[in-house]
Amino acid sequence: MKTMTDANMTDKSTTNFLIWVKDKQDHIEMVLDEVLPSETSAPEKLHEAMRYSILGGGKRVRALLCYAAAELCATTATAVDAAACAIEMIHAYSLVHDDMPCMDNDDLRRGKPSCHKQYDEATALLVGDALQSLAFDVLSTPTLCENANQQISMLNILAKASGSSGMAGGQAIDLASIGKSLTQTELETMHQLKTGALIQAATLLGASGGSHEQMSAVMSYAEHIGLAFQVVDDILDVEADTSTLGKTAGKDAESSKPTYVTILGLDLAKELADQLYQTAISALIPFGEDAKRLRELAGFILHRSF
Repeated sequence: MKTMTDANMTDKSTTNFLIWVKDKQDHIEMVLDEVLPSETSAPEKLHEAMRYSILGGGKRVRALLCYAAAELCATTATAVDAAACAIEMIHAYSLVHDDMPCMDNDDLRRGKPSCHKQYDEATALLVGDALQSLAFDVLSTPTLCENANQQISMLNILAKASGSSGMAGGQAIDLASIGKSLTQTELETMHQLKTGALIQAATLLGASGGSHEQMSAVMSYAEHIGLAFQVVDDILDVEADTSTLGKTAGKDAESSKPTYVTILGLDLAKELADQLYQTAISALIPFGEDAKRLRELAGFILHRSF
């Protein structure tokens, strides 16, 4: 199973970054393990499948963005743990449902059988439902934030990013676009919802303790790096292999889905990803070293190989 620390980086600053990444990946794994129901508690099969679907794999990019934004904005550890946990649960639920035969119909996720293949379709459906509910349970824990308005705002951010005006809406547009030609603007709109909304939410949740100036900059950063993430995904679907990706390579082409590569070609798609990265980085200039982790994560998103 690949993690972000598999990237080929050697200099001192990158070594420090990779140590930070590993620490945060291990930490969110521990938080999720503690929050998830035990597989020995009823209903055992559902709880086992929930744990199977979210623990022990994944880059945890959304959680990392949450923690990086929290470092910039001095969000409390309790609030950011809950936010990172909730965002990973929403992301995992979306992957479980996305892999099902009625959606993208993929048998492989994070280098192992998809939830519906390891268990069954009905269980996979319930896993997604249960993880989504648990995400809001965690984020609505009483006294999570000293400021109740901050906590309500966090719940609102996650709800909007998950629903029909966010991730679910983007997935609906994606399914309706199979075999059709989209303009670059239409494709961008779809991915701002399907992928970008949750990445933006992760970053904004981490920044929830920040000033108006910090929140505005983080929002601009997240909007552009979220879109860059999807452009790179489309590039990797063409250039990487299944063992590297941990999911089926070439799936977009096989499914006749419009992508940045099919619309722009490989070279222009790479140019677009770089432009989005540069714009994201520019939003952080006023904050210097305080935004170091966000800049480093942007670099990983642009240059990742999986």
